[in-house]
Formats: sequence, C-alpha cells, structure tokens
Amino acid sequence: MAPQDRLNDQRSGRTGGSTATLEIPVVKGPDDLLRVRDLSVSYGGHQVVTDVSFDLPRGHSLALIGESGSGKSTIARSVLRLLPAGVGRATGTIEVQGQDVLALPERHFRPLRGRTVGFVPQDPSASLNPVRTIGSQAREAAALLPGDLTKADRRRAVVDVLLRVGLDDPERVLASYPHQLSGGMLQRVLIGLAVLPQPALLVADEPTSALDVTIQKRILDLLTDLRDSLDISLLLITHDLAIAAERADSVVVLKDGRVQEAGPTAQVSGAPTSDYARRLHADVPALNPDRYAGLRDVGAARRALSEDEEPKIVVRGVSKTFTVDRKQLTAVDDLSFAVPAGTTHAIVGESGSGKTTTIRLLLGLETPDTGEIIVAGERVDGRSHAQLRAVRRHLQFVYQNPFTSLDPTWKVERLVREPLDRFKIGTKDEQREEVRRAVDAVGLDHTLLGRRPDALSGGQRQRVAIARALVLKPDVIVLDEPTSALDVSVQADIVQVLLTLQADLGLTYVFVSHDLALVRQLAHTVSVVRRGKVVEEGTVAQIFDAPREDYTRVLLDSIPDATHGRREVEPSEKAS
Repeated sequence: MAPQDRLNDQRSGRTGGSTATLEIPVVKGPDDLLRVRDLSVSYGGHQVVTDVSFDLPRGHSLALIGESGSGKSTIARSVLRLLPAGVGRATGTIEVQGQDVLALPERHFRPLRGRTVGFVPQDPSASLNPVRTIGSQAREAAALLPGDLTKADRRRAVVDVLLRVGLDDPERVLASYPHQLSGGMLQRVLIGLAVLPQPALLVADEPTSALDVTIQKRILDLLTDLRDSLDISLLLITHDLAIAAERADSVVVLKDGRVQEAGPTAQVSGAPTSDYARRLHADVPALNPDRYAGLRDVGAARRALSEDEEPKIVVRGVSKTFTVDRKQLTAVDDLSFAVPAGTTHAIVGESGSGKTTTIRLLLGLETPDTGEIIVAGERVDGRSHAQLRAVRRHLQFVYQNPFTSLDPTWKVERLVREPLDRFKIGTKDEQREEVRRAVDAVGLDHTLLGRRPDALSGGQRQRVAIARALVLKPDVIVLDEPTSALDVSVQADIVQVLLTLQADLGLTYVFVSHDLALVRQLAHTVSVVRRGKVVEEGTVAQIFDAPREDYTRVLLDSIPDATHGRREVEPSEKAS
C-alpha cells in the first residue's frame, strides 16, 4: 500500500506526541464510493475525532466499531453533514462519488442527502413523528424520487418498498401511527424509506441495538439483501464486533476518536493486532462463550449437590390473563420452572413471549390467575402487600435501565442505603458500613458515593443498581436485561461482577435477556418461552448444543456467527 494511503500524523504536518509514529492501513478498494481522509471533528473546541481515514468501495460494507464515545456516530453525522450547527466542526475531506461534501455549501449538499446518501438511525421511535401517520411521513421520502411522477406513482413506489422490506400489509402500516407498530416494524419502515430513492450509500447507525435477536437477524439480513440487490454501499455503525465480523467486508476499530486498527473483517476479527481490538474481541459473548466457565462452574457444582433439596424458586402451573380492548389476552399460560439455590436460570424468548409478565408475577407485582410461586420456601402469590414486604427483603430486582430506576436527585450512598432505611435495619454507622461493603462487592470506588446518577457512566450506574439490590443480603436477585444498554466491555465487567458475587455468596439469579450469547456465558439452566408457554427447558448445554424445538433453533440461529466472515443471505431468508 502506498505511503499516502496510510494514516499518520506526518500527513497533517505534526511532529512529536505518542501517535507520531502510528501507521494504520486505510481500508481501501477499487471504485471507492466514499473516501474519508484525515477527518477530525470537534464540539465547541473539544476534539472528539482525530485524523480518521478509510475508503468504502461501491457495493461493499464497512463497519465502524467501538465503545460509546469512540466517535462512531460523530463520523456518521459528518458524512451526512448533520453535525450540530455552530457547535460541531469537521476538517479533512469526505468524498462521496468524488465530491468533497465538507467543502460544499449546505444548499448544494441538501439535494444529496436522501438521494445519494441515505440514513437509518438507531431509534425509530425517536426518528418518526408520533402525531403523524407513517403514510404522511413516507410522502416526504417519496418526494425524493427522480422524475416527474404522479401522486399515485409515488404511493405505489412506497407500497412496493414496504413489501420489499418484509411488511406484508403496507396499507395498514401507512395508515398507522408509530406507536401502533412494533420496534422491528418501525425499523423496517425507516430502512424502506431510506432505500426508496435508491441512494448510493446507506449509513446505518446501530440499527438493531434495541431489537430481539430474531428481529435483529431479519433487519441485518434485509440490509445485506438490499446492499447486494441494489449495489448500495453500507456504512454500519455498531459496538458489537460479532455483528461486524458477520456482516461487514472491512472494519475500522475506534477508541477515543482515533483509529486503533483497520482492515479486512477476517483479519481484524480473527487476529486483531491492537490491544484495544483484542480486548473488544475478548468481551464479545458470541466470540467467547466459555469465558466465565470457571466462575459458572461454582454454581453448576452447587446445582449437582442440591438435586435432592427443594429448589430456591418454584413456579408451578402459573397463568395470567389481561383484558385489552375488551379482549382476553393470555400473557402467561401454565408456565412452570424451578431454580436450584446458587444457580442462574435464564428466561429467553422474543418480545411478547411473556418474559416480563413472568418476572412481575415472581416479584409479586402481579397476581397469577392460577398456579403457585414459591421463593425460599415462602409462597409469593396470594399474599397481602404487608406480607410481600417480608418476602421482598430476600427477593430483589435489578432493572434494565438504571438511569430511570435510580432517583436522579439522590447521591449514590443514599441510593444504596435506601433499602436499609425502608426495612429499618441497623444504626447509621452500621448502615454506612453495609453500604461500603455492597459497593466494594460490585467494584465501585468509595469516591463515587457522593455523586448523583448523571455523573456516572452507564456501567457505574448498573453497579450502583446491583449494590442497592445486594445491601439487604437477599437470596434471590431477578435481573431484567441488565446489560442491554451497555457496551460489550462494560457488559463483560457486569457479568464478571454477577458471577463473582454468585460464587462468593451463593446468590440465585433469574436472568431475563434477548441476548442468547450472553445467556450461554452466564446461565446454568434455560426456559425458552413463546406466547406465554415454556416450549423447551434444560441446561445451557442441552438447549444450545441439542435444541429439540424449531422455535429454539430459530433463536439460536439468530446469534451472530462471526467465525465465517460476512454472512450471505439465503434466498429463503430474503424479504418477500
């Protein structure tokens, strides 16, 4: 590769500093549609991206990967010319089809946005107007179509693209408001509207981060299919190296706004050379299913020893029905499972499978219509609020999003201490000591006790939530998607904390997750739930290595396969 195609500080005339001799190959190929050279971006004088370079050939896919704050989305916004006006400033060059878009006046770039460069944002619920129908918003995308088309022609094009992205009833979709569609349907709508004008480049910013694994696979298959059939170049923004390894031709690894490593996907994923890329690789559950085998084996040994003992949790024949729009909806249907003491039981399934209702029943937040729930020998169902209070001292809950579950006006010490206050346990000095033990157990520094949640990182907030659950010394902790909003490296830290606590304290976990790769790392037993029923259950090895049910196999097939390079979509999987 020619010297001018390498990223180094000499290009910009700088000398000295720790990065002066760093040379990273630019990802380059023939017929480059997108060429980024020496891109630096600052917000209000604070530089967040430094000297980033890469090339994206026509019809190829490139993944920008890294943790939160690595500059991935900032680079995407720079390509789209969507940096905050008056605050964001980009230097360097970004060439799209040979035009330097950074040098173009906004009025000249505006016609390219949507027509030449399309965008699929991360959160469809925040990207669509909640008070307008999908149809009224689709007309804006249809207005970008070339030619003098009639209103009927544009509507027909919209209907066709919705069918193409797998929405079987486009007329109902067009008449719906965003809140009337599922997250997967909304993401398909956004992809359809983005590809409607057939742009040359599609930028997808974490397009599947909030979706179930099966929906995630369908969306990624759809993007792959559209890229191949329409010869679109795909710039994929993700924090998941497994997804990048499966879906992208080449990868750029970012940390703190700087390129750490770049090259063909097989090279970066299979044999990363930078310390940071190696750490990302080690933290991805799909790439390292047995990473915590030693810690998990402690719980497995407890399970083997307690086969003749009463399980810590017994859910037997539980059903729950709700009335929605005067119709009966069965959320949980004759559901049963048992969890031995000191082990982790995972409940997995797609959205709407009954996972959340199950844990609400387990926590006594809902009352079952039939069946019984026993925790540590005590019935949970059929108890009064006062009676449940005593049970909940030994049954704690860690929410999915710690930022919304922690009072933003309280400091960490008060947040962790609150359960002790509510149960009137200990003197002030004893409470202070218990708080410090709890934060020590989850690896939090004591200097954070005086901070509020908004002054903590996502991983620190989740550790606070776990410390808060631990401070009462419970027997059972229910974990509802506790790492879904976290980067893989932070997720790995939380999993390490949870398994270490289980090994040391003998805690029993019920773990709800849509991330089956993470379930394999963490759990001992699994219940696969569909439409409120357990369709299959067993040990992790039984479920993952020899699934009996088609539904389970579909879930397992949705785990990114990062070992065989970019995944080709089978014809039967393509959106109809």
